[in-house]
Amino acid sequence: MRAKSIFAVPASLPDADRQQRRHALVRLSLAWLAMMQVMMFAWPGYLRHESMPADALETLDWAIVLMNWASFALTVPVVLYSAWPIWRHAGANLRQGRAGMDVPVALGIIAAFIPSVHATYTGRGEVYFDSVTMFVAFLLTARYLELCARQSFGGAGSTGRRHARVEDQRLLLGTRADRVASRFVMVQVALALAAAAGWAYIDPAHSIPVMVALLVMSCPCAMSMAVPTAMASAHSALAAHPDMPEAALDALLAEARRKARQNLYGSLVWHLLMTPLALVGWVTPWLAAITMLVSSLAVAYNSWRLCRRDWSGRLAAGAALGAAP
Repeated sequence: MRAKSIFAVPASLPDADRQQRRHALVRLSLAWLAMMQVMMFAWPGYLRHESMPADALETLDWAIVLMNWASFALTVPVVLYSAWPIWRHAGANLRQGRAGMDVPVALGIIAAFIPSVHATYTGRGEVYFDSVTMFVAFLLTARYLELCARQSFGGAGSTGRRHARVEDQRLLLGTRADRVASRFVMVQVALALAAAAGWAYIDPAHSIPVMVALLVMSCPCAMSMAVPTAMASAHSALAAHPDMPEAALDALLAEARRKARQNLYGSLVWHLLMTPLALVGWVTPWLAAITMLVSSLAVAYNSWRLCRRDWSGRLAAGAALGAAP
């Protein structure tokens, strides 16, 4: 990969970090493969309609039961293996007495998986195996992008004073972003539980889907990527121009800060716009997972544009300023 890619693997990346990336890619690949197959198995359920002929409906119901068991068999490895880092981090957060971003994620998976298992066993009720696999696959995609962004120039802070300035910005902005994401998670989880209780009184059939959709949307994946991807892009631009004058570096850092704020508050606004739609039941769990992926990809793309920008004109302007008496 070219050096300017924000997801390039550094030659100096330690073996432990390389192993971490390989494991993350294996978990991600399994989740995507299972998701695509489970979505195919879920298709008969979407076709079912009471107006169908009785014999066709009986055959379709038999196929749905069979497909639900097949979906269950494929979803179990995703929940137990692909999502293992989620369970580990959520358990660590609970033992420390705090609710990190993995706690609502784990709640969302449980809230969708357990009722689906019960519906499959009894043959009654809705199943959400497609939503579970989709959520895990999209979540791991967002986190893999974040991991690559962090590892691409994770050690750059020790390679020179210029990269150290970028790292200082990353630490400062990262603290603020974590604070915003933490508050968002707490509000969203409380809202999901309240919505579940409200729908259980109004229409119990909508209680679980609405709660799962809100819990899926409570994962601040895009917000957690906001600063790391922007600063990794700044590292990449600086690595491509190691002799960048101070004036050009100041402009690069200002643009990186602007990108980080765009990423953070843009993804926050996106979640806030989708929340009312989820509350009234217009956003299904699988659609909530798609919105989460879209916001994460938008953050990655917005940051990637920074290192793709032509900084040669800014370098020339910076050099001219430096040479001026």
